[in-house]
Parts: sequence; C-alpha cells; structure tokens
Amino acid sequence: MQLILGIESSCDETGIALYHTGRGLLAHTLHSQVALHNEYGGVVPELASRDHVRYVLPLIRSVMQNAGCTLGDVDAIAYTQGPGLSGALLVGSSVACALAYTLNVPTIGVHHLEGHLLSPLLSDPAPEFPFVALLVSGGHTQLMRVDGVGRYTLLGESVDDAAGEAFDKSAKLLGLDYPGGALLAKLAKSGTPGRFKLPRPMLNSGDLDFSFSGLKTAVLTLTQQNETDEQTRADIAHAAQEAIVDVLVSKSLSALGQTGLDQLVIAGGVGANQLLRSRLNEAIGKRGGKVFYPDLEFCTDNGAMIAFAGAMRLQQQAGRHDYRFNVKPRWDLRELNYAD
Repeated sequence: MQLILGIESSCDETGIALYHTGRGLLAHTLHSQVALHNEYGGVVPELASRDHVRYVLPLIRSVMQNAGCTLGDVDAIAYTQGPGLSGALLVGSSVACALAYTLNVPTIGVHHLEGHLLSPLLSDPAPEFPFVALLVSGGHTQLMRVDGVGRYTLLGESVDDAAGEAFDKSAKLLGLDYPGGALLAKLAKSGTPGRFKLPRPMLNSGDLDFSFSGLKTAVLTLTQQNETDEQTRADIAHAAQEAIVDVLVSKSLSALGQTGLDQLVIAGGVGANQLLRSRLNEAIGKRGGKVFYPDLEFCTDNGAMIAFAGAMRLQQQAGRHDYRFNVKPRWDLRELNYAD
C-alpha cells in the first residue's frame, strides 16, 4: 500500500491531495484564483504563477494535518507536468521534485487530461473499462475511448474553440463576470425557449470532431443586433447553452454507437453543467447505457485527480528518482509515454 501526494498547478487553481492505494482519498484542498483574475476578464499567467508560489506549501501542510499524516509517510509525489501555463506548471513541478529529493521518494509527472479522464473512478459507483470519455473543459473538448490506464484512443476533438471557451466567451459578450460558464447557465434558466436560434456547428459532419468558434460569432451578432435588456440577455444565454449541449450530446451518442460501448464518462469543468447532465442521462438511459460523472468538486482542476492518476501510473511502472524536471505546456494526450 502506498501514499501519494498530488500537486495540481496547471492554471488558476492550486490543488493538493493525499491518496492511499488501500484506503482511497484521505484529504484534499483547493485554492481558486477566480477573484484574483476576475478584474482582468481572464487568467493572467504571471499572477497565476505567483499565487501558486504563495499557496502551495501552506496547502500541503493543511492536507497533511487533515489526513493525520506527515511528509515522512509519503511514498511518492505526483504533479501536473502539462499541459498548462508554463510558469504555473513550474511551481508545482519544482516543489514536487524538491520535496521528493528531500524525502528520497519517486516522482510521477502526470498529464493533466489523464487526471480528468480518470477522475470519475474516484466516485462510487465507478465505471469499468472500457468506456467512452467526453473530456469537456475550458481548454479541451475531446471524445476518447478508454480501454485502461494509459490506453487512450482519440475519437474526435474540437478543431477550434472548446466547449468551455464557448460558454465563457458567450458569457463575456453578455456582460457576465469571469469565469462565465456557470453564470451563463444560471442566466439561461430565465430565458425564453425558441426566441433565438443559434447554429449547431459540425452537428452533421459525419465525424466526432467539434467546432464552437462559429457559435461564439453568432452570439456576438445577436448581441449587436438586439437591445440587450435583461430578458434578451437571458434568451441569448438560453440559446447558446442549448446549442452547445445539443452538439455535445449528439456527438457523445455517436461515439457510443461507433465503438459499441454503453458507458460514457464525463470529465472536465463543463461536466458540472446541469442541462448537459440531464440531457445525457435521458438520451443514454433510453439506449440502456449509463453515464458517469466525477463528483462536482472534482469536475474542475483539483489535486485529487492528480494524486489518483499518479497512483494508477505507479502501479504500471516505477516512479522516477531522477529529480531533474521539465514541464510540457503543450502535450497531446496521444504522446503520453509511460517511460517519460
């Protein structure tokens, strides 16, 4: 049995967690930088890096205390190696490797998206391999076939903006604060169904790829052509959410049909969207399939998914005792090599 410390610092959230291979998740905590970046309307990389420096060690101490453990109990340290903001990644990586060197324990550099893909396995009930995963976040929209840890096949992905970007950029056009995806979903609840019709890009493309940049442009056009009183803003938000969800649901169903699988796993921040969840549950339930979601607290970036992914990788291979490190701001999941 092993105890893994997980450190997530890829963007604007500092996540720390302790995962035990026998007892499960022992403790985790998360510091969000939303308030810090809100006045800028998006993430400022330099500020993000500095905030990680400020919080990573206090959060590690907090998690240790909450779990009743000490650093001496840790058997390995997992950290997000990429993709993400280079400065932010360097904070987590350098802390992880310095601690591991001091403790003489191995390190595991984790692919951020692999953490998201495996995060639903922390829930109860958990899916069984193989399954189709819809990874849907601010930076990524991908459909993957997952046959096991480290066994991922890309089925389709966004050719431009991700679904999360479409939510956030549409929200910004409607004058909502950053990050706007959840605020747009809230505003959409009071929208009038059918008042506005927005395009469903690549809905009938015949493949499993996505495109959301045209939808963002259509939202911009609506805001320019209409007086944006509160009801109109709600109606546009309703139309935007419907369009995004329709595409995600349709492509997910097609992925299940093409693979012959009946389990769909949702990972990433957009997975918290309640309309997406209800539509997927209904559509896939009718087919006799099942949808699995991470707990809401694990939809966004978090240390628990990194600690868990690190534990799974540690079972596949030995961790590294070479404490030199590099980060990978751009890292395609298809390039994941367990020998790295």
